[in-house]
Amino acid sequence: MNQQTTQQLTKQFGTEEILVFSENEHGLIRANVTTPTCTAEIYMQGAHLTRWQPNGEKPVLFLSERSGFHPGKAIRGGVPLIFPWFGARKNIPAGTQPDAPSHGFARTSNQWLLVSVGRSKDDFMMTFELTENEDSTALGFRHFKVTYKVSVGDELELELIVENQANDSMQIEEAFHTYFAVSDAEQITLSGLSDTEYLDKTDNFQAKKQTEKVLRLTGETDRPYLYTESKIDIEDQAWQRKISVDKLNSQSTVVWNPWTEQTAKLSDMDPDGWKQMVCVETANVDKNAITLPPGGHHAMHARIRVTPL
Repeated sequence: MNQQTTQQLTKQFGTEEILVFSENEHGLIRANVTTPTCTAEIYMQGAHLTRWQPNGEKPVLFLSERSGFHPGKAIRGGVPLIFPWFGARKNIPAGTQPDAPSHGFARTSNQWLLVSVGRSKDDFMMTFELTENEDSTALGFRHFKVTYKVSVGDELELELIVENQANDSMQIEEAFHTYFAVSDAEQITLSGLSDTEYLDKTDNFQAKKQTEKVLRLTGETDRPYLYTESKIDIEDQAWQRKISVDKLNSQSTVVWNPWTEQTAKLSDMDPDGWKQMVCVETANVDKNAITLPPGGHHAMHARIRVTPL
């Protein structure tokens, strides 16, 4: 698969008013989008959305000021794409690389291709594709196609479509690892997860159930909630706004905040960065992993919007 250059992308898709391609100081290509209702930024590496900001709003996505934006390195913030496994890889096939990267290979892959762009009223859509390549083959993943659709406007819509083109079944985990910007992580509330079972990764993956009607963060939080399709609302009184996350074909929701101790271990995050973010991830992980039969496909969708309180 040949990587697209800035010149090729500009010639095929660029429009001076809406879509502009450029390279950062490390050679990573990014697309800057300007619509009548928002601005957005997405990097070709990982098809990684790093900014979505509706007009008149504070940034909706958190992006660490210490992110390096280097080739082959994960970007800290925005919407990393998690595929085809979540966290550490659990089952490594014989004959493949033993040092499998955390959260899969999609979020750092430079093999994503932009295949189409389009407009619908005030929204702008970009479609990316990832298929079998040298890196995925070394990790035991062949004969697949991932299509990622991003639509930005006054709302953000994300869709991840995975096709199994092999003759055998394929098991995958997936997530939109979305970092949301907040005024103060200790002051926000999250609703939509009451009476839902989760795995507490801060307590040796113990299975627990949230009994509180709303979740308030009081320390390191790392919870894959299972068997839930509920809409999640993040209420931020200081910024007088609510971020809502609706989803389709997603059975898991992951809530993550590293808090003080874990943030200190992250070289690409400011010491107080945890106070400015919360991850609410639309996902299918652990017991909700997806098994695709030969020729099968699965589409996961998220819609994100911001409304005043």
